[in-house]
Amino acid sequence: MNYRHQADIAHAYQILIKNGMPPKNIITMMYDDIAHNSQNPFKGKLFNKPTAKGTPGVDVYAGVRIDYKGKDVTPANFIKVITGNTSAGGRVLNSTANDHVFINFADHGGVGIIAFPGNAGLLHADTLNSALLKMH
Repeated sequence: MNYRHQADIAHAYQILIKNGMPPKNIITMMYDDIAHNSQNPFKGKLFNKPTAKGTPGVDVYAGVRIDYKGKDVTPANFIKVITGNTSAGGRVLNSTANDHVFINFADHGGVGIIAFPGNAGLLHADTLNSALLKMH
């Protein structure tokens, strides 16, 4: 049901790598329940766009380093990661005011909120804005 979100995250990862971004500079949060799902006809693979008949698709899942998956993909951990709080339990941003940071968030949202997968909950705009101001 949320195939495209994970395929979009994996595709963004591949684009960054292809354009010279070192993997050590990419932190990936992805629920990671699609590639190996029993309903996925291409086990262990994700595709983010269709191709012409007879043209093989590009597996965007191959080689993606996922730092946070499953139950660790939460609003609280997202805020910890972007604000450099090591209590997230994994890699976090160590950026300074002189760095450029690209955040790609692919999932559902609504007015004043962005949603996280499963029962992880919602991230409210005021909390995200406070974290972005702290980053700045």
